[in-house]
Amino acid sequence: MKSRKGIFVIAIFLILALIIFVNRGRIHFDWGIFLQQLRRIAWIHIAAAVALIYSTYFLRAARWSVFLSPTKKVSPFTLVGPQFIGFTAVALFGRLADVIRPALVAKRVQLPVSSQIAVYTIERMFDLGAAAIIFSSALLFAPSDLPHHEIFIRTGLYSLAGTALIAIFAVIIRVAGGVVAATAHAMIHPLSKTFADSVADKIRSFREGLNAISSAQDFVIAALVSLAMWGLIGFAYVQTLHAFVDTPQLATITFSSTMLLMGASIGASLLQFPIIGWFTQIAATAASMNAFYGAPIEAATACGALLLFVTFLSIIPAGLLSARLNHVSLKNAAIEAESGPTEAAH
Repeated sequence: MKSRKGIFVIAIFLILALIIFVNRGRIHFDWGIFLQQLRRIAWIHIAAAVALIYSTYFLRAARWSVFLSPTKKVSPFTLVGPQFIGFTAVALFGRLADVIRPALVAKRVQLPVSSQIAVYTIERMFDLGAAAIIFSSALLFAPSDLPHHEIFIRTGLYSLAGTALIAIFAVIIRVAGGVVAATAHAMIHPLSKTFADSVADKIRSFREGLNAISSAQDFVIAALVSLAMWGLIGFAYVQTLHAFVDTPQLATITFSSTMLLMGASIGASLLQFPIIGWFTQIAATAASMNAFYGAPIEAATACGALLLFVTFLSIIPAGLLSARLNHVSLKNAAIEAESGPTEAAH
């Protein structure tokens, strides 16, 4: 498994290198301007952005404690460490390491890992719903003089429609999750038994996760925390772009105008590979800033690198410290995560 993963990473690296080599004559990039942009950054904005991102980890811990409340009353501060460690593992080892967080929470609160995998599932749903609501609402109010304004409006409408579909799907699963799982299994089984079993298990896990919301009050609290968290993430993007005081396209950006960039960044991070994923994410955000806002490619690339640091890598020092204090081996936890949620639980 480890050797296959290494070969895959090397293959991706070689493909990227080949693409850059083939297009080297078309790429006009001034490294002097790039370094000048980094030297002239207003670091107070970066500090504010990092503070905003760190506050979201505390909100995540608070929301997780709400999800745990039907089973066990847990202080949010008890869950901050697993958030730090879990997101550090994702930053260092890729998206597969995301399962470390529920495993660490389960160990901390002495509950079955399967129950926390279910909570993780519902957490993802709230993240998606809150991000979509903020994303679509802000896009609908994007300045009319913004380049590609029609794309912003269309994306906002599609995002709102997607949010409504997610809500409807969640209600259906909550009411009749067992029936939906059985129906999906019966439809897919003729094509692939393994895939049918996997889909049915995921639907049942999602249904189990929805049980974490035991009352209307818990739902409202979790929804408000989720909206606050993604609002803070949006403002962290704004602060990072405002740090580039020599680039008007970035220094004067509004909250609503950052939403497409935020969407591109989130999309690029979904299939996060170790190390290589950092560069693909920078490339995706730089291309978005260049296309959406007309920012020079050098400034856009420098900003993409700082966005990666602020939103993704800045947690690493706190995560490593938390891992040391809690006697957690990130390397061992990542290896267990690659084996799947069940094995990572033991």
